[in-house]
Amino acid sequence: MKLSMGINYAGGFKEAVDRVVALEKVGLDQVWVAEAYSFDAISQVGYLAAKTSRVEIGTGIVNVYSRSAALMAMTAAGCDYVSDGRFILGLGASGPQVVEGFHGIPYEKPMQRIKEYIEVCRKVWAREEALSYDGKTVQVPLPAGQGTGLGKPLKIINHPVRKDIPIWWASLKDLSVEATAEMADGWLPIMFYPEKYHNVWGDQLKAGLAKRDKSRKQLDISAGGMLAIDEKLTGDAQTKILDFARPNMALYVGGMGARGKNFYNDVCRDYGYEKEAVAIQDLYLEGKKEEAAGNIPAEWILNANLVGTPGFIKERVAAYKEAGVTVLSVNPVGPDPVREIEKLRAIIDA
Repeated sequence: MKLSMGINYAGGFKEAVDRVVALEKVGLDQVWVAEAYSFDAISQVGYLAAKTSRVEIGTGIVNVYSRSAALMAMTAAGCDYVSDGRFILGLGASGPQVVEGFHGIPYEKPMQRIKEYIEVCRKVWAREEALSYDGKTVQVPLPAGQGTGLGKPLKIINHPVRKDIPIWWASLKDLSVEATAEMADGWLPIMFYPEKYHNVWGDQLKAGLAKRDKSRKQLDISAGGMLAIDEKLTGDAQTKILDFARPNMALYVGGMGARGKNFYNDVCRDYGYEKEAVAIQDLYLEGKKEEAAGNIPAEWILNANLVGTPGFIKERVAAYKEAGVTVLSVNPVGPDPVREIEKLRAIIDA
């Protein structure tokens, strides 16, 4: 089981990279760079590649609207080159607020677009023939009657370090999760509860895996949460740390969408917390955010994070493994993240 962490796009990136350098020495395997409408992720991937030697570096995530499919393939190949084959292309759809509001591109056919970007990227990296692709969202070269008519199929000039760079998909629901299980190398779910995830995504994963090309490796799954390991983390001490998760979970479950159109609220319901889901959304939409946060089920918070004694963390790691998670994505809390990763690495490897 690998260990991963994300780097926030809000600030302090160079300082965070200095921590990654120390973290990879004690067992961190992956680091993910976010991109919203912030500094671009790709320049930061290059900086990470120059500063590190072993850790894999992923985009978590870049959207499939702000870069053309061919540019996405070129960019990933370039990142894989400067990192000596350590790059992971994390793709997602983002949302209309960013895609239309910041990039000025229509937010259309997100799932289909990601599927076609995956196929185009793999064609470019394979370098077996000049790129020609006729999809519903991607047409390369431009069809007859569009543009100057001078476009012709081209092959990427450089030979990529790897012909099959890993592609991870941050899909949320339904057919997108099914397509992820079929086509992607890894899945980046959200609000993952190991013992109950199948209530939300089980059918879609099963359907997608049934269609998966047998030549592809096992689907990687990355999930986890806050990390704090200490013999003293029981009772109120444990709860005090876990409560830090409440405001953000309330934002998603209560405020990300109107009633009946909030996927995260549906996740809460599917996990068996129907009454809580209604209360959290009502309170949040009424502006009672603290009360909404107080209604997040304690059981959910406890089991979707890694906060507790070494014995408890050992049990939770086993639960994640049983659920098919291959990468524990963690956010160390406290003054010494290096020590927390070192302790978790020892528990996993024991």
